[in-house]
Amino acid sequence: MIQRIQTVYLIVVALLSGVLPFFVNLWSDAKGQEIYASNEILVSILFYIIGALALWTIFLFKKRKNQFVLNRLNMILNLFLLGLFVYRSLNLSGETTVSEKGIGMLIPVFSIVFLTLANRAIKKDEDLVKSVDRLR
Repeated sequence: MIQRIQTVYLIVVALLSGVLPFFVNLWSDAKGQEIYASNEILVSILFYIIGALALWTIFLFKKRKNQFVLNRLNMILNLFLLGLFVYRSLNLSGETTVSEKGIGMLIPVFSIVFLTLANRAIKKDEDLVKSVDRLR
């Protein structure tokens, strides 16, 4: 059933992680040059993996338990990416000239929120199926 609410949440995560970081700056360096995800290879690969995993999870609608586990894995990847951003921002703040953190550094936070909402909806569907099986 692709027309479920968790599909919408997972599509939002795929768009947030697969498209948005390449158009929104992550941070600006000391020279004022904006850094995007395409400038950093590790960040770019992590964003692509997160987006692809979210898309792959959509098509596992018959295996709700696997969907739940893959969403948890996706949350862990987002936390790793967020930790990488925090590490990078702490290094940026120690410069002699002022550098700016971009709005793109919040993308993993929004992705985690939408993945949590998707997991709630998956759990709700799983509970519904279990309750119907008990009636048989």
